[in-house]
Amino acid sequence: MRTNVKIKRVQLNINQSDESPVIGIVSTEPDYKLSLALNNKLKISLKNVSPISFSDSVGNDLTFSRFSDLSAAPDQTYNLTSNRSGKNFLIKKLKNIDYIFQINNSETETDLDKIISMLRDTECVTAAFNIDLKSLKDKNLQYIIQ
Repeated sequence: MRTNVKIKRVQLNINQSDESPVIGIVSTEPDYKLSLALNNKLKISLKNVSPISFSDSVGNDLTFSRFSDLSAAPDQTYNLTSNRSGKNFLIKKLKNIDYIFQINNSETETDLDKIISMLRDTECVTAAFNIDLKSLKDKNLQYIIQ
């Protein structure tokens, strides 16, 4: 025997723009000094974490320093990654950028323009601008996008 069961459809609202904003930073300061300056300016707590390490096509071992703040909120993290390792670059198409600053924020909307202006006001930052990851084609993007 069959009973008439009504099927209820539920529409899920999925945010298609869930990509994390990525900011390119130009600075001549070492990574630890820049992370301290960003901590003071943005009121975050960047700490040194395990670096990004891999071998390139020639066999050279490359290491790129990385600083992360995981303490802000469970759904929000900040990552500062060096784009240079000696004469090598993590993202070769971004040779003019020294550091890559990523904001992983899954629930709340981040005011990107405000953060960029705060970064530009930081004494040790020469330039800061938004990077569109969709326009980049680089095999090393997998190390930034997590």
